[in-house]
Amino acid sequence: MILVVGATGVLGKETARLLLVDGHKVRAMTRAAERANDLAQQGAEVIVGDLIDPDSLARACRGVDHVFAAAHSFLGKGRYCSEAVDDRGHRVLIDAARSEGVKRFVYTSALGAAADHPIDFFRTKYAIEQHLKASGLAYAILRPSAFMEWHAHIFNGKSMLEKGRTQLLGSGTKRRNFVAASDVAQFAAKVLTEPSVDQRLLEIGGPGNFSNNEVAELYASTAGIEPRIAHLPAALARVIARIAQPIHPGLSRVMRLSSLPDDAYSETFDPTNLLRASPIRLTSLQEFVQKQVTQGHHRPASSAKANDTA
Repeated sequence: MILVVGATGVLGKETARLLLVDGHKVRAMTRAAERANDLAQQGAEVIVGDLIDPDSLARACRGVDHVFAAAHSFLGKGRYCSEAVDDRGHRVLIDAARSEGVKRFVYTSALGAAADHPIDFFRTKYAIEQHLKASGLAYAILRPSAFMEWHAHIFNGKSMLEKGRTQLLGSGTKRRNFVAASDVAQFAAKVLTEPSVDQRLLEIGGPGNFSNNEVAELYASTAGIEPRIAHLPAALARVIARIAQPIHPGLSRVMRLSSLPDDAYSETFDPTNLLRASPIRLTSLQEFVQKQVTQGHHRPASSAKANDTA
């Protein structure tokens, strides 16, 4: 039995689906059972659990062989702030897995996680990696780059397709790596099910590095519309970050991240070594964007422009 924590997120759901297709038993943990109805129909056992509820984590781990932690709260606030979910919640989850006799724990960290990272979320990811290593559990750590589904589409291209324009935080000039959640899921399923784990820390990224400006332009050119890109100045983002911190630390975190200079930390990745060890066909950003356009996420440019001037 494999427990997938965060089973209704982009990575958790895709990983659970792959495991089910391959005939593995999956327990899908989610805060709301109805959100996992599709996984239940595919054969998953759905369990309601919450990373801020220690008792629910102990129940979720009971009778489980392997755990895949694929949840996070980067944008969280209130009782679901990052400190509660990404830090305390994952420490409790790891401890519960150990107490319940789990044989392997696979943790989703983030590319660039480090003790001295300028953003607290990445420092937390690194701290949880260390907690897992010290737990005595057999483990693997995945460090994916920015998910295309969120960082390329939701935060950038979706608005370009629906409204004919997008607004980026900061200059949009920093080059970064994007990876499809479906590709990361293939690596997750592999380390969850193979007899032994040879690579305990696996950095995962897509085939190419792009700036946010280039992502927006790619969406526009693929959709056949003029790229209209606005930018929130970094100085204003820093002001918003300070104001938002007490009431919405997740929003503050995004604003702080976007206000950093391009050379504050690296977000690029070369998948050569990754593919040498585990050859799969990685999804290109161009393929991903084409799929978004083909699936009908964009309106004709004339419609978008009419809406802009209404």
